[in-house]
Amino acid sequence: MSAQRSIVIGGGAFAGLALALALRQGLGPDIPVIVADPALASRPSRDPRATAIVAACRRLFDAIGIWDQVAAGAQPITDMVVTDSKVEDATRPVFLTFAGDVEPGEPFAHMVENRHLIDALVARTEAEGIDLRATAVTGFESRSDGVDVTLADGNVIEASLLVAADGARSRLRERAGIATHGWDYDQSGIVVTVGHERAHHGRAEEHFLPAGPFAILPLTGNRSSLVWTEKRAEAARIVALSEEEFHGELEQRFGLHLGEIKALDRPRAFPLGYFVARSFIGERLALVGDAAHVIHPIAGQGLNMGLKDVAALAEVIVDAARLGMDLGQADVLERYQRWRRFDTMAMGLATNSLNLLFSNESTLLRTVRDIGLGLVDRAPPLKSLFIRQAAGLSGEVPRLLKGEAL
Repeated sequence: MSAQRSIVIGGGAFAGLALALALRQGLGPDIPVIVADPALASRPSRDPRATAIVAACRRLFDAIGIWDQVAAGAQPITDMVVTDSKVEDATRPVFLTFAGDVEPGEPFAHMVENRHLIDALVARTEAEGIDLRATAVTGFESRSDGVDVTLADGNVIEASLLVAADGARSRLRERAGIATHGWDYDQSGIVVTVGHERAHHGRAEEHFLPAGPFAILPLTGNRSSLVWTEKRAEAARIVALSEEEFHGELEQRFGLHLGEIKALDRPRAFPLGYFVARSFIGERLALVGDAAHVIHPIAGQGLNMGLKDVAALAEVIVDAARLGMDLGQADVLERYQRWRRFDTMAMGLATNSLNLLFSNESTLLRTVRDIGLGLVDRAPPLKSLFIRQAAGLSGEVPRLLKGEAL
């Protein structure tokens, strides 16, 4: 048996905290798990965004004891409608509808407000005795038998493994010399919460407009979360408008099918891009979440991809611990990389192709894609395949994503 040291997770957002809980569940209290992130000092969370949690990731949150804490504020997506039109079109013909559950009584996704989810994760990690440090990882030195992790407060932790969960601009990935390949889209996603007069009945809508997708995602009460894609310069112009002018732009795209609408918070624009790290692992280092990959939000899979990383890495580490292996050794990490990198590349390329296909003014492409959407709509087996894929339940699914304990 090799002596197991701590596992240090650099980054305390969704992926980092979920991984810490999964590892504590699978490894028990004997192997210390430390999460280091300066953002842990600012609580409760004020993140105004919301996220679609697909069925597989809801099962993961169930397995690590989080779902009960956020279920009351989660809105099931019971129905999804896809349209393809121009902003000025009087009607928006529906080309594709998804309804139903992945399993009886289990919707394919829920909308959850980020701040509720992050606060629940922090509370649960504290209750489980996970060591949370409101400081950054500033450096690390790998050796054959471990990695010395230096924190901003001067502490040095002898660990078996360091996990980079520190986001798209990961300093840990950079420090390890792991390059990324990908590109910036000349697009930004405008995010805003909208209140409306009528009930949405759990229906999500994705309107494909020439500038990009305009997604209306249901929240609890008469509210929806909006992810609205525009060219970068146009997005900057829109978020800088006065309240009244912004309302005009919003109404033109949102329509009045849910009655009168009102922006409930200040719209913010986030630049969109696509990149994948050339390797998801380094010496005694594993990348998860946005540190490993960033994809276009067109299919709503970004956070869910990160949680799939968490489920795969946790399973690989726990299996290695049961065999008495060193948790940070190369072949353990290789198994994680093999499991996740192909799936990530495939999803990244699929979302990129969708964005190219839908974010343009071409009448020819519009005709082709509308015929394609119509064919899928009339093929139930294909639709159910898409739903299982979108719900994260296809391919080799880690145990946590099936709702099974490690």
